[in-house]
Amino acid sequence: MNEPSLFSRQVGRRDQRGIVLVVVLWVVMLLAVIAGSFSFSARSSVAVADNLVSLARVRALADAGIQRGLYELAKPEADADRWKAVGDVHVFSLDEVEIAVSLRDEAGKIDLNTANEVLLKGLFASIGLADEEVAQLLDAIIDWRDADDLPRPSGAELDRYQAEGLPYAPANAAFDSVETLRLVIGMTPEIYRMVEKALTVYSRQGGINSTVADREVLRALPNVDEEDIEAYLQQRESMLANGQRPTPFPQASGFEFAGSSGVYNLRARAVALNGLHFEREATARLIADKRQPFLILRWSEAQNTTSWQKDGVDVTPIP
Repeated sequence: MNEPSLFSRQVGRRDQRGIVLVVVLWVVMLLAVIAGSFSFSARSSVAVADNLVSLARVRALADAGIQRGLYELAKPEADADRWKAVGDVHVFSLDEVEIAVSLRDEAGKIDLNTANEVLLKGLFASIGLADEEVAQLLDAIIDWRDADDLPRPSGAELDRYQAEGLPYAPANAAFDSVETLRLVIGMTPEIYRMVEKALTVYSRQGGINSTVADREVLRALPNVDEEDIEAYLQQRESMLANGQRPTPFPQASGFEFAGSSGVYNLRARAVALNGLHFEREATARLIADKRQPFLILRWSEAQNTTSWQKDGVDVTPIP
């Protein structure tokens, strides 16, 4: 057998070296891709961790805003620096985060369990519902909270809920939260969104305190128009700015509850320099105990967009 020539052996060695070089290059590229992926994954993990830390920080500072609001409410009423629960926005900074806090007495809202039916009827009418829709919702609400199983003319008791295929029945007891209203037959997400802010289950009054009521609540009063409401709100704001106690809305006569419920709704929004934000909502009852002056009734992340204005100017806008 003829042996390979010297030339053939040299060519073969060059081919082998070329193959080895290609393999080495592929290995280097693969290692580079692995290293790059690892680096990207590490950077992503660091970014996620930073975001979680930042979110935890603004959440904690929003909670601090609620605690600041509770502290201010616990001050004696004679204290001129005490924050009033009339919906004013108080803005301050903490650890380079801007915090806005709003306080409002629940007496300015319509109580789902105890309010005069005229107020509930007026509330639903004020958002543009037809008379028939208003009657159905009002009767269904009262059927939900009354103790009997007898439906009102346009209402709904157990048999109606079963006929609708719903997996629950009226409680035949007081509403334990405003959110429960969403379960009532006839209540839609859109209607609920429009009336939620005007309702409470904490005032336990048949009427409202118009001196702390929102525009949405004042619209529920009979025989009022937007001009009356606007004029009153301007007058009320002017009196508060001058350190005076606002007078009640004249058209609220017969529905006026002149006093505090002792229960307050607080909202706090924290906005960091990078735009990260969080909004906390709480409801608390003032109690006669110096060691624990407030009883927290509700503590949650705020779900609805709140209008944050101070002196008519938006504050702490969400980016």
